[in-house]
Amino acid sequence: MLPPVPTPAALARLHALCFGTPRPWSEVEFSSLLRDGSVFLTGGGRDAGGADNSGFALGRVIADEAELLTLAVHPDHRRKGRGRALLSTYENEAVRRGATRSFLEVSSANHAAITLYAQAGYRQTGQRPGYYRTPDGGRIAALTFSRHLV
Repeated sequence: MLPPVPTPAALARLHALCFGTPRPWSEVEFSSLLRDGSVFLTGGGRDAGGADNSGFALGRVIADEAELLTLAVHPDHRRKGRGRALLSTYENEAVRRGATRSFLEVSSANHAAITLYAQAGYRQTGQRPGYYRTPDGGRIAALTFSRHLV
């Protein structure tokens, strides 16, 4: 029997634990994304009630390009290889869906994620100055990364 798929509400709760900048996504946003046939969810680590509590990756594939939309690891599960495992699962699913290249963007202040992506072979390809708004009203750049998958 397959484990239950996390609900948009559960994804939004976990995302809120993980992000301040960029802002966490809402249940409505997750629900909308999950209805899009090009979007896929990878994750695992179920609690006793079957809810995903350790992390997830959300991606999309269009033609031969994949985009990592978000990757969230519960604060209690960080620094244990969970982010790398989720990234790898996302990449494998993207390849299965026909992607040959992956793209992502990340806050320039998210040093842990930048390190994860660099260690996984992603290279910075650009920068979007002032792209993200911080909770205090400031602005932070988004860094864009990509890598070949096959």
